Amino acid sequence: MTDSNNHQPTTRICGCDADTITLRGKDLVDEVIGSYSLTGAFLLQALGSEPTAKQCELLDAVMVTIMEHGLMPSVIATRLTLAGAPESLQGAVAAGLLGVGDRYGGTAGKCGELGERLVGAKEMGQEAAAIVAEHRARREPLPGFGHPIHSGRDPRVDKLLAMLPENSTALHAMKALELALSEVLGKPLVMNVSAALAALMMEAQVPANIMRGVVLIARTAGLVGHALEEMQQPAGDALWHAAQAAVPYSE
Repeated sequence: MTDSNNHQPTTRICGCDADTITLRGKDLVDEVIGSYSLTGAFLLQALGSEPTAKQCELLDAVMVTIMEHGLMPSVIATRLTLAGAPESLQGAVAAGLLGVGDRYGGTAGKCGELGERLVGAKEMGQEAAAIVAEHRARREPLPGFGHPIHSGRDPRVDKLLAMLPENSTALHAMKALELALSEVLGKPLVMNVSAALAALMMEAQVPANIMRGVVLIARTAGLVGHALEEMQQPAGDALWHAAQAAVPYSE
């Protein structure tokens, strides 16, 4: 932010001097360490307000859900980078994070943007129908629906949605999209985990424009775990040779 008197940029997140570190007005040593989980500290740091137990519960569930999904391209990138540069753990994790995009990292942020639009609409059902029509006119898939692996009901969705109160506007927003899309298609197309994660993050008051950041935090933890396994039980060479065998040279 900028001070209105002298236009000097300032931050309200954190400051320090020789003896203290202050995070959002709290002494890091005396008031934060040992009193906050990582999730709670993140909510405090990012949003600037005291997180509730429910916010922490929802965000914990989000990050546990999206932390791991097998040998996806981002994981392979981390393992191959570590195989080539075993001294660079940070480089290997960064390589994996660079591949966390819409296809393999989920579209929770885009779902969150649509959810915020729906919550702010005068009539949620009409707005949901308009959103579906807009995507179909552009020949774009509606984010948060369908899955390349889980062709039926994504097994994670019901567990996540059960954590939301029945009167949750975020839940109603995602269900409105599900209903509008199914009506246009003439058959059910249920939401995938990205829509469910967006609903939980909306309920936790996480803005849509940083939802991808929450996914990255979770995926960082997952990639570090894969990096440790790569150090202990290397698979990078096997992945490399498998790629060579799968994609032969051809003139």
